[in-house]
Amino acid sequence: MKLSYEGIGQWAATFACGDAAEGEIVKISGNGAVSACTAGDDFCGMVLSVGRDGEACAVALGGMVTAGYTVPSQGAAPALGWAALSADGSGGVQADADGRSFLVVDVDTSAETVTFVL
Repeated sequence: MKLSYEGIGQWAATFACGDAAEGEIVKISGNGAVSACTAGDDFCGMVLSVGRDGEACAVALGGMVTAGYTVPSQGAAPALGWAALSADGSGGVQADADGRSFLVVDVDTSAETVTFVL
C-alpha cells in the first residue's frame, strides 16, 4: 500500500516571489519576499503555487512536503528519521551535516524524492 503525506499539517503564507517556481524550496530574500536557494542554503519552505502574474506565491512554512533531492559529491541520499538538510541549488534538498534538522518520513530513491516535516 502506498501512503500519501500530501498536505498533512501544512500551513502557508503569501510572499513576493521574483524567481521562485512551484515545487521549489525557497529562502527569505527580503521583507515579505522569497527566492530560489543556492546549494547549502537554509530554507524556509516550499512554493505551493505561483500567481498568474508570477509576482506572488503561496509558500508552505509548516507541515509535510515532498521535494526532489540530489546527492552531493561524496555524499548520500537523505536518511530516514531526524536528518540534516539544506537546499541543493536546483529547487530541492540535499543531505548536509551543517543543515537544519528535519523529520524525514519517506525517501524514494527511484524518484529521488524525500518527504519531511518543515
